[in-house]
Parts: sequence; C-alpha cells; structure tokens
Amino acid sequence: MTDQAIKTADTSDRAAKKLFIKTYGCQMNVYDSQRMAEAMAVEGYVLTEDQNDADMVLLNTCHIREKAAEKLYSDLGRLKPLKAERPDLKIGVAGCVAQAEGEEITRRMPVVDLVVGPQAYHRLPAMVRGEAPNIVTDFPEEDKFEHLPERRATRRAPAAFLTVQEGCDKFCAFCVVPYTRGAEVSRPVERIMREARDLVARGVREITLLGQNVNGWHGVGEDGREWGFGRLIRALGDIDGMDRIRYTTSHPNDMADDLISAHRDVPQLMPYLHLPVQSGSDRILKAMNRKHTAEQYLRLIDRIRNARPDIMLTSDFIVGFPGETDADHQDTLRLVAEVNFGTAFSFKYSPRPGTPAYDRPEVDSKVADDRLQELQALLTKQQRAAQEGMIGRTLGVLFEKAGRIEGQMVGKSDYLHSVFVEAPNVQIGDLVQVRIIGSARNSLHGELVA
Repeated sequence: MTDQAIKTADTSDRAAKKLFIKTYGCQMNVYDSQRMAEAMAVEGYVLTEDQNDADMVLLNTCHIREKAAEKLYSDLGRLKPLKAERPDLKIGVAGCVAQAEGEEITRRMPVVDLVVGPQAYHRLPAMVRGEAPNIVTDFPEEDKFEHLPERRATRRAPAAFLTVQEGCDKFCAFCVVPYTRGAEVSRPVERIMREARDLVARGVREITLLGQNVNGWHGVGEDGREWGFGRLIRALGDIDGMDRIRYTTSHPNDMADDLISAHRDVPQLMPYLHLPVQSGSDRILKAMNRKHTAEQYLRLIDRIRNARPDIMLTSDFIVGFPGETDADHQDTLRLVAEVNFGTAFSFKYSPRPGTPAYDRPEVDSKVADDRLQELQALLTKQQRAAQEGMIGRTLGVLFEKAGRIEGQMVGKSDYLHSVFVEAPNVQIGDLVQVRIIGSARNSLHGELVA
C-alpha cells in the first residue's frame, strides 16, 4: 500500500493548531492514524494536508517490509530544515518502527520530540502536554481504546475500518508483528458494537474489521461468555444500515466452522476472503512455523467454497524464504494453479531483525527475483481472468468518490474491485446495482442497471 496522508478535517477554526499525519503500510495503521487525530482534536488540533503549515508532524510507521526504518529516517531527514526554521514544530514517530527502534530514533534524529508505540498512542495527548515521557513503547495493561475520546459526531465516508483485534500469537518465523504489536488481544463485544453503530449512524455503510489475526478474535460478550468471530459477524449484520462487512487479515488455522457458515448465512458479509498461505511447500511452511500444510489449506478452501460458491479468494506469498528450493517453488505454483486466486500479494523474502528466520542463509537474490517474476506472472493471469469473468455480471457497487472525468463515479464492487461508472446523478454513499461492461488492468467499468 502506498503511503497516505490523512485527509483534512474541519479546519474552519483558524486559531487551531494544525496536525499533519503521514501513514505508512497497512489498513490498521490508517485506522490508528484516524484515532490519533481524534485524540489530538481534543487538544485543539485540526488536520492539514500541508506539513509545512503544521504545528505537529506525526509519522505513523510500518515495520513489515524491508527498509522500513531507512524510509523513516529519510523522511525525518527531510523534516530537519523545517524544524530548524520553526523550532516550536513538534515531530512525532508512532507505529511499529517506533516500537522496534525506541530510543534509537531520538538518538539518530534529535529533531524527533516524541516516540510512541502502537499500543500506547492513547497517551499521545499527555506526551504532547509534557505529562508523560517523550518515549512510550511499553505494552500497557489498560485498553487503549477505552482511553481514547468518543468518535466525533461528523459524517463519515461510506466505508470505514474498525479494529477488533490486535497482536498475534502465531510467531511465524518471518514476521515482526508479535514483537511490535504484542500478544493477541480481542476487544469486547459491547465496545465493537458501540463503535459499529456509531459509524453506521454517521453514514458508514461498509465496515472492514481489522486485526493482525482478525479471525482469531474471541471477545467477551455482554453475558460474560466468549464469542467466536462468526457470531460477531452475525451480530454486526443485524445492525440496521450495515450493508457490507469485510475482514482482514486472517490465518488459515482460525477459520472456524461458524465463520465459514457465516459466509453462507450473512448476506452483508461480502464474497471476498483474504487468506494468506505464504507458500505451497510443506517443508517451507514448517520452516515458516505456519502450523498447517498445503493440503490442509486446499481442503479448507474447498469447505469455504462449498459454503459460498461465488467467493473470491486472495492471498499472500513470500518467495525466496531461506532454504527454498526450485522444488519448493514449484509446489507453490501448483497450489496457486489449483486454488485460482482472484488476486494476491507476493513479495521476495526480506529478513526482519529479531525474527527467528533473520540469521538463516538467504536464497540467491537473482534466483529469488526470477521465482517472484514467475509467480507474479501466474497470479496476474488469474487476476485478469477473474476480472474478465465479471463482465456481463450485475454487482453491487458502493460509490466512494467522483472520477476524473466529469459525471464519472468510482466505487467498490462486492469483490472489492474499483468500478468506474458514468453516473452523474449518483451520490457518494449510494449502493447501487451495476452491470460490468469492461475490465482494465486493476479496475472494472460498468453501467447503472435501470
């Protein structure tokens, strides 16, 4: 995902302090940036899209991919002249790189005023006021969501993220999440339902439930009993005005029967599932500590498709994991061919400091590059076939913004494709039936159904 600057909020109060947030990485970071902006709004800050006009610049970082820290330090270097010109400017680093690097950030970059980890950003206002340390990267016992202000009663975009679970206990050998986000924590049912109802009341029609291992969610209900993720989705589907539900990211080992049946029974749950497998080789899956085999993954896909035959599947793949052979790579290609994904994300392995695989001998870079190109060629072929298969179908499209051409609107289909439609009378937030008439590289074209 490309870096994102959080969009401007109400800036009509010219005397207000201005906050610029740059968000790197995943959807959860986008959600976290929104919540930090809301927390700072209580302190009198409004959002700006111009960092040169800001009283505070906050970089919300991601640590999943290679060179994440280098990217942060490069951005901080570009902020040095602005800090020199305006010494009162506050510069903060949040997110997973903040958690991983801690004091190293302020040591290398004295322009940074505060560093806050992803589990402690509810303390950001106190840090800005000087009532908390300028570096907070611990894993506090309190629930950060209970210390954040209520979501502001302003109208929202038609689609929104809602974090329900954080952290991970899986400890895949390549992943830093357990070390930067901590152990798995599930938010209670009542708090999730309250936030979901609030979002719907403010115009949200589609909610994507977020978690590092979202389908492992097991929150406590109002009756004091533990719920499974499938039951939560059913409860969310009962909210009046909740038209669409999605979730990401999942682990194959946590696709419980009740969740699979929810894909059959809950019409608001979209026919789209992102289910990372990472490799098609049992030997590599074991080395990754994935705790499932390729065959188990394939049989799980069969069960999901039996419950929801029209579902589109997406996945993640790591190519060139330490020890991967040509035979292992061929196993991955066979799995991809058998599943037939609608799209997928594939990356060359990048060692992350502190993970079990960090010191393992790496696959030759040229070999890994060649394997990645071969895998991506197959995945691209499947993606194009999936998109072309939508031509002639009528899909629901939730419109989110105007297109570049006058009278054009852009929205997301049931399958999360971007759909461009000539629809001058359609409004943002409308959910309408669209007949698909064409496919481009990463989008579809449609026409309104009368």
